[in-house]
Amino acid sequence: MVMQEKRPGESIDSVLRKFKRKMKSEGILQELKKREYYEKPSEEKKRLAKAAKRRTVQQQRADEL
Repeated sequence: MVMQEKRPGESIDSVLRKFKRKMKSEGILQELKKREYYEKPSEEKKRLAKAAKRRTVQQQRADEL
């Protein structure tokens, strides 16, 4: 669980910014979006294969330059 304590004299905006940064670094929101709907194992494999293919194509394009 992510916690961010407010120090004396610290603004709410800065505390909220730090809290959001911690949540992003831990991947909480990404995990929440991923688990919003059930994904069948076959669909997950297709999604992961598509992402891997996209990464290899991008890497090949970067190597050509």
